[in-house]
Amino acid sequence: MSTQDPASLDAIGPALGRVSSGLFIVTTRDEAGAPMGFLGSFVQQVALTPPTLCVAIGTDREHLTQVRREQRFGISVLGEDDKALMKPFFKGPGDGSPFDDVEHAAAPGGSPILSGALSWLECRVTGEHVAGDHVVVFGVVEAGCLQGASPPLTHARKNGLRYS
Repeated sequence: MSTQDPASLDAIGPALGRVSSGLFIVTTRDEAGAPMGFLGSFVQQVALTPPTLCVAIGTDREHLTQVRREQRFGISVLGEDDKALMKPFFKGPGDGSPFDDVEHAAAPGGSPILSGALSWLECRVTGEHVAGDHVVVFGVVEAGCLQGASPPLTHARKNGLRYS
């Protein structure tokens, strides 16, 4: 057993980083109807009936404002063969839309989804909960499609107290 103080952030960060998650492109539309999205890992299924997902979005992200306005969001599930789909979502401000570089379509409710992703899901927002520096948005899955056969892409952080 470790002799580290279990309440220490130095101990918690690396331990929390071992909680693995999937990698997803979380999408919505901006006020002009243009697709917008970000690489997310805080996505989880939270109910079977009705099928419900949640996604945690940083309180300072414009994506949260637009998900609230649209009342829906899309999740493109990345597979092990889909790593190239992440790169456009690392663009900085002024570098153009990541959707300029990836094939995408609209799900039945209008949420953007990546055509080459392992699968996609479209959710209607049903509620939210503030969780520290993020807001957890809950959504009932209204549409979805499995598009590939590779295993889902997963990752773990070196430190669960920051993105890097």
